[in-house]
Amino acid sequence: MKVTEKIDDMKRLRQPLTEPVGLVPTMGYLHEGHLALVRRAREENISVVVSIFVNPTQFGPREDFNRYPRDPQRDLTLLEKERTDIVFMPSPAEMYPAQFNSWVEIGKVTERLEGASRPGHLRGVATICAKLFNIIQPTKAYFGQKDAQQLVVIKKMVADLNMNLEIVTVPTVREPDGLAMSSRNTYLNPEQRRAAIVLYQALSLAQKLWSQGERDAAKLRQQMTDLICKQPLANIDYISIANAETLDELDRVNTPALVSLAVRISNTRLIDNVVL
Repeated sequence: MKVTEKIDDMKRLRQPLTEPVGLVPTMGYLHEGHLALVRRAREENISVVVSIFVNPTQFGPREDFNRYPRDPQRDLTLLEKERTDIVFMPSPAEMYPAQFNSWVEIGKVTERLEGASRPGHLRGVATICAKLFNIIQPTKAYFGQKDAQQLVVIKKMVADLNMNLEIVTVPTVREPDGLAMSSRNTYLNPEQRRAAIVLYQALSLAQKLWSQGERDAAKLRQQMTDLICKQPLANIDYISIANAETLDELDRVNTPALVSLAVRISNTRLIDNVVL
């Protein structure tokens, strides 16, 4: 396994790789959710590249960039076990040198949900992904379903800008009690960790009601809201039932629907989703 921090070195190491090449972009502090992406990439490609980069441009000024968990040595040990070919670990200065001033803006699908709650977040996501795709030139890039809006944005960017790669969605990996795996789960103390299961419980309730024939999106949202409000440590940011492709809110669930939510458990903001 080769490791590099420099863009020019990454391009040089990329050239001799045998096609197809799978890319797994991460912010590090790897867990089983990330490793599921790496394993899928390993199954479907001859060569696998993983990037580790805590991207400052997708964090707001009052968000957790500085305290976001990092353990690069542990990450490298895990990736070596998964037979990763190259790990790209650039610094912020390498990716955003002085005078950097070019951004990828994706319209409409970035205006709601995470885009409304975290201004600039999805612009940062789209920009860093475009840079990684240009540097690494993968055949396929792998993303988890947990960041559902991010997936919609990246797929839209790839289609609109005619980028020459395929975006592969990998199902959300969950803890035994249903909580979606996330690096931010490490912020939770034991009481908060027990409370965090309410996100999955609310999504499961929506799935159950929908399977029983409920199609009124407002009623589904209300039932989810009522359940979460019973948890004293939980504070709802948003609950959405939207068209899975356009992210337009639905009145009735007659097309594939993305049920997504963002909830703060004390000071930790968690997101999750299911598709109906």
